[in-house]
Amino acid sequence: MHLEQLFPQLFILLLTSKLLTQLYLNKRQIFFVKAHSKNVPPEFEDQVTLEQHQKAASYTCSKTRFNSVNLLFEAIVLWLWITGGFLNQVDQWVRSYSEHYLVHGLLLFAVIGLISLLINLPFQLYSTFVIEEKFGFNKMNAKIFITDLLKQIVLSAALLLPLLAGLLWVMQQLGENWWIWGWTLFVLFQFLILLLYPNFIAPLFNQFSALEDGELKKAISQLLKKVEFKASGLFVMDASIRSSHGNAYFTGMGKTKRIVFFDTLIKKLSTHQVIAVLAHELGHFKHKHILKSLILSLIFSLIAFAILGQLYQNTAFFSGHGIASQSTAMALLLFSWLAPLYTFFLTPLFSFLSRKNEFEADEFAAKHSNAQDLIDALICLYKENASTLTPDQLYTRFYHSHPPAKERIEFLKGINSLEP
Repeated sequence: MHLEQLFPQLFILLLTSKLLTQLYLNKRQIFFVKAHSKNVPPEFEDQVTLEQHQKAASYTCSKTRFNSVNLLFEAIVLWLWITGGFLNQVDQWVRSYSEHYLVHGLLLFAVIGLISLLINLPFQLYSTFVIEEKFGFNKMNAKIFITDLLKQIVLSAALLLPLLAGLLWVMQQLGENWWIWGWTLFVLFQFLILLLYPNFIAPLFNQFSALEDGELKKAISQLLKKVEFKASGLFVMDASIRSSHGNAYFTGMGKTKRIVFFDTLIKKLSTHQVIAVLAHELGHFKHKHILKSLILSLIFSLIAFAILGQLYQNTAFFSGHGIASQSTAMALLLFSWLAPLYTFFLTPLFSFLSRKNEFEADEFAAKHSNAQDLIDALICLYKENASTLTPDQLYTRFYHSHPPAKERIEFLKGINSLEP
């Protein structure tokens, strides 16, 4: 079979199998969560009310149903772009303005990006102002939503167009081994974003204030000293202007490392519970999970560039996906759209590795703070974020980056029972 015939058949096969798998897993998740919504699991009866448990079930089912609709819509849109010939039509229209590889490439990505934004906008609006609003999580108004959207467009243009221009130039000018230099440029760009994010990108969307002096700051300082972690600052982010969900995270690298707490997290948890959550995040750092994830990402991106290096001048790659004219820009665009289809079934592997990391971080937190404090914090966050306590096991194994509540808390209780 010729590649020109194989590519479209693979596209339909992978697109269909991915969609059917996702819809099946979503159906399992909804059925399982609904079936276990009538009673609070025995191990949580003392901390979670039936009303809170049923709210979490309802929230999970609503999001999952919406996700199924979104997945079906995205699959149809991708099919229309590729098999329906819409991508080729847009490409030919862009070519009527310029054949120069840089002008054509940047204009193609800009037009496709704008169309994709408009197509996906109704789903963003529904998710934010219907589902999140219904369950009391949304704090955004139309002004904040529109302002964020405009900032994202401008920021994407300012950062991604120069990267695209660099990649297109490398692909066009540096011969058969361009993919090595393209990957190097991509890696440098990622590190640049890591450096810019704390001080220049994140403040465009949120306000960050230094954590006030007091009991919490003193306790955090003691923990950081205990585990020998140096941070450039402790900050509170005004997450409550957009959502009532709580979280904490590290950002930056080297001397720019920051610890950031959502204001919603600090309001919901006690000092001891915040320390336990922070100890968990420090566990990720101390076990080098972030570094390992970055290295894994770089390896997979190198493999991706190497594969693209073999495909970008293959006429069957273009014609097999309905594209009449070869170009470096179209090769890059096509590959970025098709790669998720070919790698989808690796999702459970990455989910497994992530859950493994979570257990390691929990163990670190239990040793350097208090296991019971982390258990209490997790249960509080499960309640406040309406996270289901009874997910479907297969769905969890496939998708979830964190262990289910029951497994995670049993693990922590096991550690707690061993402590003197």
